[in-house]
Amino acid sequence: MEKSENTYKYFIAMIIAMLLWGVAWTSGKVAAEHANAPVAAFWRYAISLLSLIPVIIYFQTSLKTSAKGYFYMFLAGLLTALFNYLFFKGLSHGQAGYGGTLVTALAPIFTYLMSIVIFKVQVTNRQIFALFIGAIGAVILLKIPFEGLGFLNADSLYFLECAIVWSLVTIFSQKASKRANAMFYTLVVFTVTCFVNMMFALPYHPFDFSAYDKLFWANIIFIGILPGTFSTTLFFLSAGKIGAHRTGVFMFIVPIGAIVSSQIVYGEKVAISTLIGCLLAFLAVFIFNKK
Repeated sequence: MEKSENTYKYFIAMIIAMLLWGVAWTSGKVAAEHANAPVAAFWRYAISLLSLIPVIIYFQTSLKTSAKGYFYMFLAGLLTALFNYLFFKGLSHGQAGYGGTLVTALAPIFTYLMSIVIFKVQVTNRQIFALFIGAIGAVILLKIPFEGLGFLNADSLYFLECAIVWSLVTIFSQKASKRANAMFYTLVVFTVTCFVNMMFALPYHPFDFSAYDKLFWANIIFIGILPGTFSTTLFFLSAGKIGAHRTGVFMFIVPIGAIVSSQIVYGEKVAISTLIGCLLAFLAVFIFNKK
């Protein structure tokens, strides 16, 4: 009974983490509107990095890894920096609810496809069927049946690029996870991401604090601490308790946080095609991982 109650607590923690990641899309859009993508990208991870250090110290996280571990973490950091920039760039053009749904739904599908093509991962007929369903979901999410190649505009293209980049981050994360503690991996990735984004933000004077209003700082601090460090910590702690095979399903809570928060703040309406595409992608992930 006690074990069941403890598992229940981690389920709740995972749900909270996913909802906060969803709200980050709407909060990020507010931040992007009150600054610019390079500055917002830098401060998001600068704040996350600063708030992560006490967590690392508190949990006495092991800071050991191999040369290959550092290699994979460095690559993941570079790609996360690119994702971070595309995240804010996309939000400065498109809708937060749509972006959060599209990226969350398509990233796992792209991850599976890349694993098969690049790393020659063997798949069963059931997994091929799952990818077929995921491909249909992707086509619907991108509104191809209704708008053709209309997704190749600024409103959607940045989000599509986000999904592709994040799938690469996922692959390198899987490689690094065998060689380093998850929190140490996060620390290194946050450090690399922060430094790279700072290099691109410097021409816009990111340390001129008075140049950005209170709304920007409130949202960027929120994203950096709560969806950033707090949710990441909850995610890793909970994933270790409920099992890695279950964590993928929780990712589909992210669109709920993104859609609801974007409706409240911006009054964004969710297209039926977005919901159908997301559900098909969710079904694909479920079938692909089903034992």
